[in-house]
Amino acid sequence: MLSVLGTVLATVVAAILVVLTIGSGPASAATTPEPTPTPTGDFTNTFTIGGIIRDGDTPLEGVEVLVEGSGFEETGVTGADGRWSVSPPSAGEYTATLVPETLPEGVAPRDPENITRDVVLGTTNTVNVLFPTGEGTVSNTSIWDTILTRAVYGLNFGLLLALGAIGISLIYGTTKLNNFAHGEMVTFGAVIFFFFGTVMNVALPLAILITLVLSAFTGYAQDAFLHKPLRRRGVGLVQAMIVTIGLSILVRYIFLFFLGGNIETLDTGLTSTITAGPVTITVASLVSMGISIVMLVLVGLFLTRTRIGKATRAVSDNAGLAAASGINVDRIIRIVWIMAATLTGLSGILYGIFRQVNWNMGFQILLLLFAAVTLGGLGSAFGALVGSLVIGIVTEVSTVWIPNDLRYAIALLILILVLLIRPQGVLGRKERVG
Repeated sequence: MLSVLGTVLATVVAAILVVLTIGSGPASAATTPEPTPTPTGDFTNTFTIGGIIRDGDTPLEGVEVLVEGSGFEETGVTGADGRWSVSPPSAGEYTATLVPETLPEGVAPRDPENITRDVVLGTTNTVNVLFPTGEGTVSNTSIWDTILTRAVYGLNFGLLLALGAIGISLIYGTTKLNNFAHGEMVTFGAVIFFFFGTVMNVALPLAILITLVLSAFTGYAQDAFLHKPLRRRGVGLVQAMIVTIGLSILVRYIFLFFLGGNIETLDTGLTSTITAGPVTITVASLVSMGISIVMLVLVGLFLTRTRIGKATRAVSDNAGLAAASGINVDRIIRIVWIMAATLTGLSGILYGIFRQVNWNMGFQILLLLFAAVTLGGLGSAFGALVGSLVIGIVTEVSTVWIPNDLRYAIALLILILVLLIRPQGVLGRKERVG
């Protein structure tokens, strides 16, 4: 046995010596070492944002796209094939903005109000961004025309924010709970509508109906299987809030698992534009604004004219007194959760049309939703509407002077200034402390 083992070891050592001798011969004879080839299939640390810009089937050359974010700023220029690309140094959140002035004469963005795309690098290394173009004219406008245009877009943004903010306000008013999973309810509406409306190609009205029904069910499920048991066990508001944070993280990464890191576009078929003075707006945005206004009016009528609405306001004012007067508080809270989830799902649909769909979209505007509720007055549905309109208009108009990356920061700065002057918010009531 030992002799066999010794023979094997001697053979292995001899083989190693032969390999080393053969390998050292060419290396010693070479005067200049050959460079180590770079692996062609390893793109682990390479990040790319790019796309193709065409007018119909004709590639457009010399069109500029500004990419900025995470301390990075670079302009990509299309070549003869219409392709452009930039290579950010690291993962992060970026914005790609088409420069309309660089488009050829007679060509304009198909959606002039939506020439900025939010890009997230990290889960995927390469993101393709689309900027559809069509016939039109690109001209320089005055600063006042630009402000008016951005204000209209801000009004649209504020209206769709209001649908989500009212949901937060109603939940807080009846339960005093800050629901940090509310952003994922926005994302849920956009993702479900994308799946049925774009992937499954279901008719637009039916896709909206399915999305709203499923959104309403998520509100029912959150209260029935999570928050009502927590209330019965006497769990405090801080602990319940931490539960919503955990739920937010869980659901967000479920979206990432199924949707991936790509940015998707909702296909509504409403791509034509309408021009009124200096403002050019898509039909989809006008329909979005109309739906938001109708829904907000219906919510106002529900809260002020119906028995359930009045009971909701009573529970919001004083849940103990409402229960003593014969109101079923748990039933009202269940209705509020369902209604809030439905409104937020609709907000997600409209926000997906306004800014496209990605797994993180709801979380990106969660602070804006809370800012709108706080600005208008905690627990006040009508205050949430006012706060949302202020936030929406400020964020869009501010981009006339500041980079897109800072537009949300300006809105939060406005919130701080208002609260320093009026801590209870615009429509909130003063309360005695202590």
